[in-house]
Amino acid sequence: MIDVLVLDVNETLTDMEPLRDGFEAVGLPRHSLDAWFAATLRDGFALTAVDAYADFRELAAELLEAQLIAAGIEPNDETVTRVLSGFTRLPLHPDVAPGLRRIHEAGIRIITLTNGSAAMSKEVFEKGGIMPFLEHRLEVATPQRWKPHPAAYRYAAEVCGAPVERMALAAVHPWDIDGARRAGLQGLYIDRRKTPYPKSFLAPDVVAADFEALATELTADGLQEKAK
Repeated sequence: MIDVLVLDVNETLTDMEPLRDGFEAVGLPRHSLDAWFAATLRDGFALTAVDAYADFRELAAELLEAQLIAAGIEPNDETVTRVLSGFTRLPLHPDVAPGLRRIHEAGIRIITLTNGSAAMSKEVFEKGGIMPFLEHRLEVATPQRWKPHPAAYRYAAEVCGAPVERMALAAVHPWDIDGARRAGLQGLYIDRRKTPYPKSFLAPDVVAADFEALATELTADGLQEKAK
């Protein structure tokens, strides 16, 4: 049983595939999105490991500029902004809204916690119809530690006023699940692509194909009672 569901945002809630159009529009191959996003996470994790911090957009912009230069394209603010602004127009995965509605109706509090900017997803959540389900939209800029550092998850617990053992993180990223579990939360693995979960990480408490399946797991057999 949980009281609070913590949601990762990028890729977990949002479909990042349309960002490939932005990369292609500025002269980069569509597959460069994957290396760029992985590098942004890598550098954020690396800074957190040495007790330093930079925000997502700062790292993302610098790495995008590096990709452009490597491709022989002169970077400028307009080009970088054109690509990064695509985050504000991403669609939600189709299972997100119906799944979160059922979880919300079951009386479970729902928040988001992102390594990116909470403001960046505001329009996405409004268009996707899930804003009414979200109690808080949190970002790691406040604790100055990227997930999977335990300080990020504990910050979410402090904001919610809930014990970590009554919280669970849902994400498509095993590293996020592992970090949440080590911080005392439960881990809920959203496995849309049927990707094997790494054995080196702490195992998730629940594996669900999508948020509709997760809603069934969280609300079945009286495991959750509606808020009184």
